[in-house]
Amino acid sequence: MTTARTATPSTARAINDRLALNLLLDQGPLTATELRDLTGLSRPTVADLLERLQRTGLVAVVGERGEQRRGPNARLYALVASRAHLAAVDVRSGGVSLIVADLAGKPLAAAELAVDEPGSADAHRAAADRIVRTLLDTARRAGVDHLHTVAVGAPGLVDPATGRLQSTGELPAWHADLLAALHELPGTDVILENEVNLAGRAEYRIGAARGRDDFVLIWLGHSVGAAVILDGRLRRGAGGGTGEICFLPVPGTVAMPSATSCEGGFHSLAGSAAVCALARAHGLPVTGADVDVDVAADDAAAAEAAVRAALDALGEGEPGGPFLDELAERIAVGASAVCVVIDPGCVVLGGEIGRAGGPELAARVERRLAALSPLRTEVRAGEAGGGAVLSGAVLTAGDAVRRDLFGEP
Repeated sequence: MTTARTATPSTARAINDRLALNLLLDQGPLTATELRDLTGLSRPTVADLLERLQRTGLVAVVGERGEQRRGPNARLYALVASRAHLAAVDVRSGGVSLIVADLAGKPLAAAELAVDEPGSADAHRAAADRIVRTLLDTARRAGVDHLHTVAVGAPGLVDPATGRLQSTGELPAWHADLLAALHELPGTDVILENEVNLAGRAEYRIGAARGRDDFVLIWLGHSVGAAVILDGRLRRGAGGGTGEICFLPVPGTVAMPSATSCEGGFHSLAGSAAVCALARAHGLPVTGADVDVDVAADDAAAAEAAVRAALDALGEGEPGGPFLDELAERIAVGASAVCVVIDPGCVVLGGEIGRAGGPELAARVERRLAALSPLRTEVRAGEAGGGAVLSGAVLTAGDAVRRDLFGEP
């Protein structure tokens, strides 16, 4: 029979420290009395941990709070957010967006950089080096000399065993060089994650899926993808391919997807080029993308604009309603295939198209999904916004930094 082990004094101190640090992170500055009330710890224990955390530089006195009693005001203790810094990088086919943040996840500086696909191996590495220089310059602009952790969101499969990026299409060659260059930063940990998975984490922690431990984020942008969170955990699959629904065979396309191309899969039904073509068929204006050429740089922006135009055109005899109905039908086909396999109970629509459609599109998808599947599924519009990938990367990097500094398991 296995018996429970009694925590050693050092283990108990570590647990109490983590508890106090997480409360200061979540709630902001607190007095010793407030920490005692929130933790249930004794006065001497709280006094001891506050002294210990001040010695480590993780906590500092930031002011006083007056109380309705005689005697001196109570000291306010706060997490020292400048104790460590992190960065988030959203890698796309044509460039990157990045944020430098403090330990609490507060953004300090941001930058965007366009990258043309270069033609030689030397040019690939030069592009990667330019991005890293931009990251470091952005950090220095915020007064940050060292980045503890950088979390990178990129399209493609991230192998859970090796952490390597594998393309499911044709990723720009500089992506691999960028990851190699980041790994060369001294004393900086690098975390690589699929971009949609990061957006899913953002929706789970700060977006539409708050309070739900089971849901699927369906990302609707240039292509389509999904993030699957079950029992509060992101699911990646054996090879990191969970959520690659762009390859999902669905009715309504003219071909079948293959191992090397998602054309003919759900991508061809709900990706941005297909949405632009659908909008034109309904007489809606589409600008900024040519659906007859391969991978226009602004496909997603054009599809987003088309969905917004449809919402503006809602009304009797207007094309907006029929377009949104047919788009919702297409999305529901892919969502139904996911829901009947894992029954998440909730689907969140993200990406440029999901964000543009908002609650109106989500409600239409939910109605059509109810007709396709016997499983009751709520459909919500994403709330993490256009920076969902960066937000998820900040959260991911912050978790890693706190595990290191707070001693979290």
